[in-house]
Amino acid sequence: MESFVRFAVTKGFSSFGFSSHAPLPFPTNWTMEWDRMDDYLHEFERLKTKYKDRIELIIGLEIDYIDDTYNPSYPRFHRLPLDFRIGSVHLLPDMNGKLVDSDCPATKFCTMVDEHFDGDIEGVVKLYYQRSKRMIELGGFDIVGHADKIHYNASCYRPGLKDEPWYDLLVKDYLEEIAQYGYQVEINSKSYPTLNTFYPDERYFEMMHSLGIKVQVNSDSHYPDRINNGRQEALVALKKAGYKEVMEWHNGVWTEQEIDIS
Repeated sequence: MESFVRFAVTKGFSSFGFSSHAPLPFPTNWTMEWDRMDDYLHEFERLKTKYKDRIELIIGLEIDYIDDTYNPSYPRFHRLPLDFRIGSVHLLPDMNGKLVDSDCPATKFCTMVDEHFDGDIEGVVKLYYQRSKRMIELGGFDIVGHADKIHYNASCYRPGLKDEPWYDLLVKDYLEEIAQYGYQVEINSKSYPTLNTFYPDERYFEMMHSLGIKVQVNSDSHYPDRINNGRQEALVALKKAGYKEVMEWHNGVWTEQEIDIS
């Protein structure tokens, strides 16, 4: 964790948030386990104290929607001393009810669609948005994580899919739901340097602005040297879409900060 803080200080960040993948009700190789939660929180407090004169640090979790019993509204997450919570969808139940990861490299995603969903890419996309909307309804979080992330993998499976009218309608319905509940949406910029895309896709920035959705730019970085990936490009794209401010954490609260692309 300290490596991330040191890079953030070097890059001139005024604040920085940790958001480890929250524990799931089963073991994985990409989420924290509950028995490491105290270590996570204690190390954060150590770093917060050590770097208090150089950067403002905050602590959160990225929490998965699994079903109505395990999701960001799960009471155990709300007994933790967190500053923020991100709600995300990564896992989808296949035709046999087995949870499979949809947030994976495109080649693996394409194999997953064929092996677990009998090639029904439209069904996979609709399931992703169905579960995403249910997460919105149940609540328990502050920020929607990488909304519309499935667009890249789905388009690799079927080129042109994201330009099909039914897909636009799904995203529009989802964004309207987010606006109704008043969540912030992250502009996830981690893949911009390699895939030239944001999550959600830049094509929806104007729609989000018209719906009054507040946004923040996050790198979703799993590596310290990538914490600034795509940030400037995202800010330029947001300003082009009509946004004048983005949400940032300052002095213990979320605040609207004017977009500076100088």
